[in-house]
Amino acid sequence: MDILVVGSVAFDTVETPFGHGHEVLGGSATYFSTSASFFTGVRLVAVVGEDFPDEHRSFLSSRNIDLTGLQVAPGRTFRWKGRYGYDLNEAQTLETHLNVFEGFQPKLPEDFRDAEVVFLANIDPELQMEVMRQVKRPRLIACDTMNFWIGGKRDALVRTLDQVDILIINEGETRQLANEPNLVKAAKAILALGPKTLVVKRGEYGVLVFGEHSVFSIPAYPLEEVFDPTGAGDTFAGGFVGYLAATGSFTDAAIRKATVFGSVMASFTVEDFSLNRLRSVSWQEIEDRFRRFQALTAFEGLD
Repeated sequence: MDILVVGSVAFDTVETPFGHGHEVLGGSATYFSTSASFFTGVRLVAVVGEDFPDEHRSFLSSRNIDLTGLQVAPGRTFRWKGRYGYDLNEAQTLETHLNVFEGFQPKLPEDFRDAEVVFLANIDPELQMEVMRQVKRPRLIACDTMNFWIGGKRDALVRTLDQVDILIINEGETRQLANEPNLVKAAKAILALGPKTLVVKRGEYGVLVFGEHSVFSIPAYPLEEVFDPTGAGDTFAGGFVGYLAATGSFTDAAIRKATVFGSVMASFTVEDFSLNRLRSVSWQEIEDRFRRFQALTAFEGLD
């Protein structure tokens, strides 16, 4: 089944100790859609400015991404500039220019409203609620958020989470949302708000997945070269939700396998700037890295 994703499409300028990218294609919905498109079709709802080039539109369309919901507004596309030090887990934001994204009001095309799987990327929780009001009968809703919304629009976010099946956030956001330094206790508090599953992204330390009666953990894939972590979390979400949508199974076993696929996709993204590595990666490479993940985490039981 196809996925409906609502989020941002942007131009990023990124500096890392290993190079830089100037106004490269980025945005939460862009990374998510490109990653998820390896598994199933994607319906993208976002806004860009009049300066958005045809080459980017052509690339997204070539990846089984339906751009009917990509609005073009007068003005410039959202831009973000950031810098990473040798600690690649956190970016220092240098500039943010929302431009047309500031007035974004998601309006779903009629045939998008029957989506069975929905991903609400990192946008205002009030807009996330508006998207959910427009979708008819979704089987699965997954959601992302960030510290800005947790601190500034907590009440709206809590209302959103009451309608969400899976929340995908990072370690710091987990602690902030629950107001609890211990991750296990924080996870219990967040699950009590509504989500059935909490996925905690931990950067180079891997992923923790909390369910009502289970906990699952995998490490990050060990890489020799990491150039740019921008978009890794959204790429993870794309692989994670993409696998679930492709299989139509939302069981605990499926969620565990989806977590590995999400981590596989994220491991490719960080190997180059922007979407460069995802442009070239093959399904065979994805399967091979999935199997290496299996070997990485396999161990014998007690005799």
